[in-house]
Amino acid sequence: MRLRVEFTTEPFDLDEAPAHALVAREVVEAAELDAVDVGPFGNTAEGGADAVLAAVDALLRKSLAAGATRVSLQVNVIGEGEK
Repeated sequence: MRLRVEFTTEPFDLDEAPAHALVAREVVEAAELDAVDVGPFGNTAEGGADAVLAAVDALLRKSLAAGATRVSLQVNVIGEGEK
């Protein structure tokens, strides 16, 4: 199964990316995902279910530890066949 995760971390800072946002970016860029798009107001990543779910676990743990007070995310099934 292939998944797409869309996420944001808060609080926002338009002048400089906060530590929790940088950590979230590092997590998804280091994960074994097929596609990653990081932006100032939202981020997406795609890949096999195991890779996406592992990245979401790390994303939540590490961004909260780095000061995020809220993490919003949505996970969608985008295809079948791959774990």
